[in-house]
Amino acid sequence: MSQPIITVENLGKKYVLHHQGARRGGHRRLSEELVAALKKPFLPRNQAANGSSQEEFWALQDVSFEVQEGEVIGVIGRNGAGKSTLLKILSRITDPSLGRVRLGGRVASLLEVGTGFHPELTGRENIFLNGAILGMSRAEIRKKLDEIIAFAEIERFLDTPVKRYSSGMYVRLAFAVAAHLEPEILVVDEVLAVGDADFQKKCLGKMSEVSRGGRTVLFVSHNMAAIRSLTSRGIVLSAGRLEFDGPSSSAIERYVQLCRRPQNERVITGRGTHSAVVAAQLLDQHDQPTHHYTPGTPLRLEVSLETDGTAGLSLEAFLLDSARQKLALASLYQFHGVTLPKQAGRYQIRLELEPLWLASGTYAFDVTTSITNCDWDHFVENAVEFDVLYSNPRGQSYDFKHGYGYGALALPALTEPRFHQL
Repeated sequence: MSQPIITVENLGKKYVLHHQGARRGGHRRLSEELVAALKKPFLPRNQAANGSSQEEFWALQDVSFEVQEGEVIGVIGRNGAGKSTLLKILSRITDPSLGRVRLGGRVASLLEVGTGFHPELTGRENIFLNGAILGMSRAEIRKKLDEIIAFAEIERFLDTPVKRYSSGMYVRLAFAVAAHLEPEILVVDEVLAVGDADFQKKCLGKMSEVSRGGRTVLFVSHNMAAIRSLTSRGIVLSAGRLEFDGPSSSAIERYVQLCRRPQNERVITGRGTHSAVVAAQLLDQHDQPTHHYTPGTPLRLEVSLETDGTAGLSLEAFLLDSARQKLALASLYQFHGVTLPKQAGRYQIRLELEPLWLASGTYAFDVTTSITNCDWDHFVENAVEFDVLYSNPRGQSYDFKHGYGYGALALPALTEPRFHQL
């Protein structure tokens, strides 16, 4: 087996957080400084005489994995999981506190807007500067210059100092440089979210082209659709530790599980002055609570709510996929002209929704009460979460989970497909 192009062994990164003690007016008198100096030998090691303290924070702990040449890896996790810290260490921007990293090629990184650019230099000058940092000759850079300019779409501003660029222009040029100067390893953080939709699509296409050319890509994103379509393997980080390393589809499932909140931690917004969603659950064909849905069967949603009897209140449920993209809406008032009861109290309602052919994956319902044709009164995010295991109408074991690129809907034909000879 060939030597891995990236080897990460027992990687750890520690930061020291300083917590400042209270100060009157932000300054201290000389007498206070003298007293603090006298107290210092008798205080705990992590506490200063002025009441300030310091705390160790491990952004990464005991992370180990290998990447083979030509692999496209998705690095996913919640905010603060350690993704950006890992990429900064791989890009040699920061040093690890523990462990080591071995790289078998040049690394081009796109981590933050403007990283690696000198603000006083023009776009053209920064292209040559970045190429030199990657170890490329001036002739090699000139060979790629026209492609970089065309991809970044900033020809008019090429000889303008980049400090005058917008964030979108920064990203276009930075990505164009990183992708076209042929590094063996391309590291891309969530920074692509700054660009517009067309440019993001263009970048994803370029990364796919880069990977097909045998180069290695590490891609951090919260866009699960991009992770599914671009990567073959996923690394999930949680609280600085390696939570999962395996096929992208399985990595996304693990990430979604980590993102699920306990019932008492649901995100609830809206005034809630007239009504409240108390509970919601999915029911199976026997009217029993379930966390699984069989495509092609009625979708049964049961909601318990309270109302003060205010007229004109409605109930809505938004169906979302694992990337929180809205797929469908159920509404009492919009579809049926029905409002909540006009007598105060607690009520339960069961909605038997049209059968859907959902592809396998994880889904959720946001449930809300609202003032008809107006604003939400009470909103509960992820009020119901459920999984779809199989999408084959014949009940066979073909599993869409290993093909997330198919989308959110399975589309079987209404009648048996038949061929007719022409």
